[in-house]
Amino acid sequence: MTDEPRVLIENCAIATMDDAQTEHTSGYLVVAGRRIVAVGPGAAPPELGPFDRRIDAAGHLATPGLVNTHHHFYQWLTRGLAQNANLFDWLVALYPTWARIDEAMVYAAARASLAMMARGGVTTAMDHHYVFPRGAGDLLGAEIRAARELGVRFTATRGSMDLGESRGGLPPDFAVETTEEALAATELAVATHHDPAPDAMLRIAVAPCSPFSVTTELMRESAELARRLGVRLHTHGSETVEEAAFCEQRFGMGPTAYFESTGWLGDDVWMAHCVHMTDADIAAFARTGTGVAHCPSSNARLAAGIARVPEMLAAGVPVGLGVDGTASNESGELHTELRNALLINRLGPGREKALTVRQALRLATRGGAEVLGRQGEIGSLEVGKLADLVLWRLDGLGHSTIEDPVAALVLGPPAPITLSLVNGAPVVENGELRTADESAVAAEARAQARRLAQLAANG
Repeated sequence: MTDEPRVLIENCAIATMDDAQTEHTSGYLVVAGRRIVAVGPGAAPPELGPFDRRIDAAGHLATPGLVNTHHHFYQWLTRGLAQNANLFDWLVALYPTWARIDEAMVYAAARASLAMMARGGVTTAMDHHYVFPRGAGDLLGAEIRAARELGVRFTATRGSMDLGESRGGLPPDFAVETTEEALAATELAVATHHDPAPDAMLRIAVAPCSPFSVTTELMRESAELARRLGVRLHTHGSETVEEAAFCEQRFGMGPTAYFESTGWLGDDVWMAHCVHMTDADIAAFARTGTGVAHCPSSNARLAAGIARVPEMLAAGVPVGLGVDGTASNESGELHTELRNALLINRLGPGREKALTVRQALRLATRGGAEVLGRQGEIGSLEVGKLADLVLWRLDGLGHSTIEDPVAALVLGPPAPITLSLVNGAPVVENGELRTADESAVAAEARAQARRLAQLAANG
């Protein structure tokens, strides 16, 4: 026995997401401090006590906390714009506004993005920030501060763009950095913030933005930098047919071949979207252990297409779910992505078994942990894992007639959250954030969005 607070959660259905996909129709979990120390069916053995807190979770499903593998927090301030555009047109429309963001804006947007995800069951968040206007302040630090305050586990990626329009890239010249600036700032971000410890609340990854906004030099040197520093790599890949055409025209090869030529395939890499993947592309990802962040709502919003998730899973590609930026997924939360991933991947005749409810839940939990390289610590409810978990209430109007609790969670309406723990600490209780005032977060985000819009309007 230790002096760490011990919490017993009992009488709930449990989907552990362990290797055996163990589930209990009624069982218990014991949390001591930051870790899970017991999980099993039926009643908890008396010798596991005493407990500092007992939670009767009848009518609930316990799952690992959801893991978001791709996002752009700053886009919270530009939701609802360019409503009928594809990716390239959408980017061109929004770059001039994004190039005016500053530290106060990013902080407000990060708080709002994190709060929305936490309310929807996310316990590990990720963000890909790649817009760094000159004189804008410490934008990455603003995100890190927001995540720390809200109590959410966080992977922050230091993104970059160095291929402006005048050199054949998509972003305007005023929105990019030099190659040297990007590499130096990325190395400083890792040195300043990255925590390699197994129970880390903060990790940093290296993340040049995309083939159409980054030079080959930056791609190659970013991969070398990340591996020298021992951190992971992230970028956008194979998102649209326009991207594929850009790669063929500029590099004489498709996106996956280009990534491989620059050192960007490997089990320390994950890419967002991966919509337009050939059989050979999928085989290359499987062979190298390269991960995928599947973003079904954003892919639909921008008409990018349907990612071949069932084929990726069958080949052994690590796949997680991503919200993506809220300028292309205005809901801003991950729970809806479970349902959308399942539904979108079933579109078409003969695809009724393309993705199951349990595969969808795995994408959002164990799959996300694998993509972020943290499957040994989070993503499943097992003894020794960190106590990142969610209690979903399923006995209310929206779910009470769906007997299978996993089907209720994935196919039903967004389920209320009775309790969400990160590192054993409550972040959400009875549907409300414990770590921030939602009204204040919303008000500040609204104020900063209006300030950004006014700056953009004034040119």
